[in-house]
Amino acid sequence: VVEAYKQGLRPAVGYELNPWLLCLSNYRAWKAGYRGKVSFLKKDLWKVNLSDCYNVIVFLAPSVKPPLAAKLLAELPDEARVVAGRFPFPSWTPTSTLGQGLEQVWAYDMKEVRRVAPSSAEGSPV
Repeated sequence: VVEAYKQGLRPAVGYELNPWLLCLSNYRAWKAGYRGKVSFLKKDLWKVNLSDCYNVIVFLAPSVKPPLAAKLLAELPDEARVVAGRFPFPSWTPTSTLGQGLEQVWAYDMKEVRRVAPSSAEGSPV
């Protein structure tokens, strides 16, 4: 979230349910001088409406990607970009990638994701 803010993405908001990770995130933002510029909220990502988000960064386990893909396809506008850290969306074709191994990220433009795989099984609830 701090890096997103540094890159000019506003607002920069993170969602986390784990109180320890939430506290750590806020501490790191404060220590880096970004307190009040970025936000970390104790909210359930599955219950947050993402329809007004244009830049989404996710760092979640592979098992969560299929239901998350369905949520993102249902809620994000075509102009949105999704960046996945460490684990890609298996059924989506990335627009670009950066890094290698544990430091690799995959970027997906939602309009392109919808164009390439409009009936993707990963985008459908099981």
